[in-house]
Order: sequence, then C-alpha cells, then structure tokens
Amino acid sequence: MSNNSTSTGVVKAAPTTVKAVVTVVQTVKGAVGRLGISGVLDFITQLFGENLVIELVAAELDPETGLEKPTVKANGRRSGSEDSEIYYKASFKIPENFGEVGAILIENKHYHEMFIKSIVLTGFSSTSTSTSDSVKFSCDSWVHHRNDGLQKRVFFADKSYLPRETPNGLERYRQNELEILRGDGQGERKSAERIYDYDVYNDIGNPDSDDDLARPVLGGSVHPYPRRIRTGRPKTKKDPLSEKPSSNMYVPRDEEFSEIKNLQFSTDTVFSVIHALIPSLQSTVLSSDEFPHFAAIDALFNEGIELPNDATVGVLRSIVPRIVKAISNSGKSLLRFETPEFIDRDKFAWFRDAEFARQTLAGINPCVIKMEWPLKSNLDPEVYGPAESAITTEIVEKEIGGCTTVEKALEEKKLFIIDYHDVFLPYVNKVRQLKGTTLYGSRTLFFLTSDGTLRPVAIELTRPPIDGKPQWKQVFKPTWDATGVWLWRLAKSHVLAHDSGYHELVTHWLRSHACTEPYIIATNRQLSAMHPIYRLLHPHLRYTMKINALARGGLINAGGIIERAFSPGKYSMELSSVAYDKLWQFDLEGLPADLISRGMAVEDPTAPHGLKLTIEDYPYANDGLLMWDAIKKWIADYVACYYQEPSLVQSDDELQAWWTEIRTVGHADKKDATWWPELKTPEDLVGILTTVIWVASGHHAAVNFGQFDFGAYFPNRPTIARTQMPTEDPNDEATKLFMERPEEFLLKSFPSQIQATTIMAIIDVLSTHSPDEEYIGEKIRPYWEDDRVITAAFEQFNGKMKEIEGIIDARNADTNLRNRAGAGVVPYELLKPFSEPGVTGKGVPNSVSI
Repeated sequence: MSNNSTSTGVVKAAPTTVKAVVTVVQTVKGAVGRLGISGVLDFITQLFGENLVIELVAAELDPETGLEKPTVKANGRRSGSEDSEIYYKASFKIPENFGEVGAILIENKHYHEMFIKSIVLTGFSSTSTSTSDSVKFSCDSWVHHRNDGLQKRVFFADKSYLPRETPNGLERYRQNELEILRGDGQGERKSAERIYDYDVYNDIGNPDSDDDLARPVLGGSVHPYPRRIRTGRPKTKKDPLSEKPSSNMYVPRDEEFSEIKNLQFSTDTVFSVIHALIPSLQSTVLSSDEFPHFAAIDALFNEGIELPNDATVGVLRSIVPRIVKAISNSGKSLLRFETPEFIDRDKFAWFRDAEFARQTLAGINPCVIKMEWPLKSNLDPEVYGPAESAITTEIVEKEIGGCTTVEKALEEKKLFIIDYHDVFLPYVNKVRQLKGTTLYGSRTLFFLTSDGTLRPVAIELTRPPIDGKPQWKQVFKPTWDATGVWLWRLAKSHVLAHDSGYHELVTHWLRSHACTEPYIIATNRQLSAMHPIYRLLHPHLRYTMKINALARGGLINAGGIIERAFSPGKYSMELSSVAYDKLWQFDLEGLPADLISRGMAVEDPTAPHGLKLTIEDYPYANDGLLMWDAIKKWIADYVACYYQEPSLVQSDDELQAWWTEIRTVGHADKKDATWWPELKTPEDLVGILTTVIWVASGHHAAVNFGQFDFGAYFPNRPTIARTQMPTEDPNDEATKLFMERPEEFLLKSFPSQIQATTIMAIIDVLSTHSPDEEYIGEKIRPYWEDDRVITAAFEQFNGKMKEIEGIIDARNADTNLRNRAGAGVVPYELLKPFSEPGVTGKGVPNSVSI
C-alpha cells in the first residue's frame, strides 16, 4: 500500500465538529423533474430537512468490543449551486475516539436519482500521520432515489487498500458492496441497478419477428465468443435460447453515457434515429442500385441530396449537423457529407497501388499484414479444394522484376501478405445464397522495395467447389494492358471489401469492444472500489459497455447496419465467432507480441523498445510502441506503490479472483488455453494491465478514429462486393458489360447508394470525439491527487504523452518516411494522444468510448 496518502483525517478531541460538502452534478432529468410531481415532493422533502441522509463510517472497529462503531448521521441540506453543480452541506458531531472516517453511507430522499461527484469532509485535526484536515471521497456515481427500494450507497475514501490491508471497520462494507454488484444472477435487470453478471450473445437475433432474423447464440462450444453483460430479458417464443430484442438494453447505471455525451454528442439518439435515415434516403433519388457514375459519388460531398421535410429529418438535423444540413430560409434539409481529408488532399489517391499498399501500414486496419510463405490453406481439401495457392514462386519472381529470387526475398524479409483465405472461404457458398452480395477467399502479396514502401505483387481470389463445379481460383497482377488493369482494379475492390469486413468484425468490434467487456464485468465484480487496481482500470472502462449494448441493438444485430452493408451479410457475427475461436489469444493482444507473431518485428535488446521492426517505416507500429512503452512505464510505477514483492500479488484474493474470472468466465470458451499469462508477480500484473489498457486505448483509437477519413469516400474502402469477377464462370452479358463499360462494372460491384450513404453516416458518428472525451494521460484522477508518489508518476506519464505528440509531428514532417509523408499523403496521427471534439483523425481516449 502507498504510504504517501494525506487524504484521511483522525479525530482526537471530543466532540469534534466535522462538516461535509456533497457536490452533485445538475442533470437535465433532475431539472425537468422539479417541474412535475416529483419536483413538488422534493420541495416538501427539502422543507422538512431530509435531502440526503449522510452517515460517517469509522475505519476501525471499537478496540474494546471488537464491533463496528455506530455511524454518525446528519441530514445534508442544499446550500447553493454554481454552473452545473449543486452543493449540499451537513454538520456532524463526532464522538471521542471515533477515529479515521473510512466510508460514507448515502441515502437519497429525493424522488429523482442524483449524480454525486464528490464528498469532502473537513474539520479534522492534523496528526503525525496526516497533514490534512480533510477526507475526500471521489464518487462519480448515480445514487438511486427513495422509491427504487435499493440499499444505501457506500462510498470509500480516496485512500486505496489492498484486501489484506483493509481497516477492520470497513471489511464488511467492502465485501457487501461487491456482493451487491455481483447480484444473484436471477430476474430481469432494472435501470437503477448496478449489477454486473455474464451472459452469452443470445440477443442479436429476432426470430419472433421473422424466421430469417434468427441467429445462433454466440458463446459456448459451437460458436465460442466472449461474454456480455447479463440483462435477464424474457426469451423469444420461437427460440428458448434467445432473448427478446429491446430498444433500451440494460447496462449498470454507472455505465450509461453522461448527459454531456448524450446531449451534445447524442450517440444514443443517433443509433436509434439512424434507422429512420434509411427510409428518408429511399424516398429521395437514392436507391438500392449502384451509383450511375463517379460524379454521383462526388455529389454526396459537394451538392448533397435534398431530404424529405419531415419530423425525422428535423431530429437528424439537430443531432448530426455535420451530415444533415439546413437549407437557408427554406425549411428543407440536405444530406451532405464533409469531404474527408484523404480525398481533400488527393482525389485520386484511392486509385493508386502505392496508396493501396501504404494503407496496410498506416490505414485503419494496420494490424493484419504479416510474413507468411509458403501460401497454403489449413482447410480440408476434400471440402474446399486444393490447399496450395495459385501464387507460385514463378509468378512472384516474374512480378518483382527478376531483381531477386523468392528464396532471397524471404531471407531478407521482403514478402508480406494480407490473408483472408481460410477465414472467409468456408462462408463463400453461404454468402452467395444471399441477395446482392458475393464473397471469395483472398490473399494479397506485397513486396518491400528498397525505399521502404510496399508494392502489391499479386491477388488471389478463390471460390470453393459449388453446385458440382470444382474449386475456382485466379491470380490477378498489376499490368499495363486495358483488360488486365480493370481486372486488377476489380480484384482490389474485392480484397478491400474483405479487409473492411474483417476490420469491422474482428480488428475493431471483436478485439476492442467484445473482448473488453469481460474485463469490465470482472473488474466491478471482483475488485473493490477501494482496490488500487480498480482505480487504475476504471478510467479505461468508461462507456464501453453502453456502446456495446447500442451496437447489439443497431449495428451487429440481425438485419442491422453491418449485415445490410458488409459482404458476409447475415453471417457476419458468426464469422466474428470463428475468428475469436481460431485467432484470438490474450497473450498476443499486446502490441509487441502481436508484431512478433505476425513476423513484423523480432526481439532485439539493442533496438528502441527492445524490438527491431521488419519494415522500419511502419507508422502504426512506430507510434504504437511509443505509447505502449509509456503506458507500461506508468503502470509499473503505479503497481510498485502497492506490490513491492510477489507474495503481495499472490495473496491478493480480489486480484486473483479478478484474473481467474476473466479467464474462466468472461472468456469461458478459452479457459483451457495454455497461453493465458500467469499472475504471480508484479511483473505479471504489469504485463496483463498494459495489454488491457493498450487494447482499450491505443489499439481502439488506431482502428476507429480514422474510419471517416479513409472510408467515407467508399471506393477507397468498399464494405461489400456485390458482383463476381467477370472471369469466374463468364457469361455473355457480364463479359459484354465488362469489356464495353468496365467503369460501370466496377460501380455495380461497389456498395449500392443506400448501403454507401448509410455506412458513411455511421462512420461519421463512430469517428467523432465527444466533448467530454477523456484522453490517455491527460488528467490525473481525483483519488490520486493527494498521493505524492503516484502524482509524480502520472505527471511523468502526462509529459510522455505530450512528448509523443511532438515526435509524431516530427515524423509526419520527415519526407524520408514515405509511408507517412509525401505529396497528398494524409499524415499518420491516429495515435497522437490528444484531440479537440469532432472528427479529427487523432486522439487516444482512455477507453473504448465509441
């Protein structure tokens, strides 16, 4: 335990007058409530002196009786307000020998819930162990109102304790609070509750509405998956294993968005209203057909599209003003997108092979490229056809111009691949039964040139045996003849659709969102709020559970945005489950281990960060390692304050229960894997925590906040390929269209008008920083402010984040780094720590907050 805290006070004289100030954040709901019957009742309550009932809890038991000392109670009365804060004050007469105050019990007598920010007690005399006359309680929590029938809320003082060091007067409160948070696993959860429990993903289907909307349960031996928060909703009539969908999914009360995020950012509203945008678009000139020409795509950023003048559009205009704009003095609205920086800098960048290759290192899915040779499938050849790739040594050596051999290129680490063959091929035949989409397994090979940039060498598209026809596969290469050029462009569009789907379903949703939710649940169930590791993790868990619930209701659900606009269609989440089963490992989620596992780095004690990168100019890796090291250093300094020796880690029952529950319950389908790290030493703990925090902060920022810049002009990253290659089972009509109007053929393969505009609207939202965003290393938490050692460590962390900002700026100005600088190139800023609100293409929030 840290011995530097000065946030406690000890009463020596009797009686002592101690005063409390409770800071409550004014909420719109509370303000509106005072206009109705609850407001009248609150006024009566205040008139008779019962606003908040506050009880002080002694930290130590009575040494004579061995029992808890009686609490000291007072009524908190509203005393004033300033800006958005309301203050309640109370006065206590503390008896002699009451000792240190370790906790406070709060009973809210109002008829509306309250968000308590903090409580400060003053009037304590200074002692040899305390240089402060105050005790601080950082709360940042909702307190239910009198009619919710829940227990009194307990808040612990800012001083952190490992379980074995808990003052004996607080032991019962510490344990009881955890029991409340765990619940009993029964019944449907209510909005005021704070219960954290596990369930499988059994609520993304809607079989009662339509048989075609039935979806398999994700989680279990058939479809392994991380666990989500349990809601306890009723089961569907047609499928007793699935929960009924809901427009208002339960998350524990403190996991909800703040009103700032809800009102100024309106995420909750956007996810519900976005469904109303589609009918509005369908009633305009947009349709489910392709764009007739590229000028029509450009018009989405220039002229815009006039929308119907109805109430829905009015709501959209107020909450997403970036994309739905009012026409002056007409009362009408336009759907018009901001021009993404990627196209604003170079309108034709998406067309070039060099940019196609560059984005594998500095785009929004930079953690898939790897070294691999020979190219051979692990799938059953009896089912999927020959395992050998059609990209042969002869093809590769011809494409790299005879300047080297494949053997030498491999020795020099110059061949890289994006491999979506085995993950997609089992779904090709299923997906092809869906209307308006198609799918292949794919491999894309790149060669590292002497100037440190990648050059695409070949694309292989594969279809498994189907309808009595054998496996089909073809290799497409960059070429100079007209037909070959257009076939290459079409092949690239298929690969980009594969990359978009894999990015959204695996790199982004699975690795960042779904796999983090069990960490949140376990942290709240097993680590007390006074545990130092709880306080370290808490900022990195903010809003994730709420955004995941919204995604289950509108993005990843049956018939949702992902299924309607991405190639795998209704099999999207099932494919995500396969990726989790085959590919996800906690020990490879940390950045250094991820890079090594993909062959993108090797350990080298003499190199920066202890790694030598295979591609020296790898923006995601270079910037990410700066952040990884800074996070790890901060965590190591913090952990050292509380765990000076391994025995303290091993004897920490809460910490061990936390890690066990993550492995065996939160990720139950992986519980028997041998790669889970042990938790026996402080070093083990630092490694685990660094991985958890990196995924929630750096990894998520790198794969999320560039979605609008790189994906809004969808030819650069189409989310779906809707037509087959003209060389697969060619027919006269398709061949004629391709040969006479190849541009039209490409446009038919791109997302439809409705699909494209819907995705553009969604990624605009997903790429936006809220005004209340909390960035990594930006502000110290209040409960650490009085600890000198931790404050000093955080100040170093904050300084390192500012230093990283400058390093990234300098790298982006270095034209020798061709993968991040050059004419028309968007600077790589996704891992710059700080940002202003809005769509900025930079900024690393503490948590998966969108």
